[in-house]
Amino acid sequence: MFQEYEIEIALELIDARPESGYRFFVAETEGVVAGYACFGRTPCTDGTWDLYWIAVDPARHGRGIGRVLMRATEDAIRSEGGRLIVIETASKPSYDKTRAFYLEYGCKEVARVPNFYAVGDDKVVFTHTLR
Repeated sequence: MFQEYEIEIALELIDARPESGYRFFVAETEGVVAGYACFGRTPCTDGTWDLYWIAVDPARHGRGIGRVLMRATEDAIRSEGGRLIVIETASKPSYDKTRAFYLEYGCKEVARVPNFYAVGDDKVVFTHTLR
């Protein structure tokens, strides 16, 4: 689902120094990476965090891996005083399941920026309030 440049960015984040602020959870099944989440504090905010990436191997969709990663991310953010998660994703059809996942999980769509990524591909912004 990801473009080559998106994969390069994801790998750069993984290789970033610990002081970069990027945090990760990796899910493994049978000794193989099944998915991961990348998140970090949002600068200049009080308790807001960004979920930059959550990705699950398409061959492992529907097994609850995304939910496990989301819960682990929530728990880590909550433990550090976080109160709000902001998630940005695309509106293109290949991201339909991604957006459905966030809505089903309880995230709220709060904004759209038309034609952000490309003509016809909006930026869709979700938030998830931690309790």
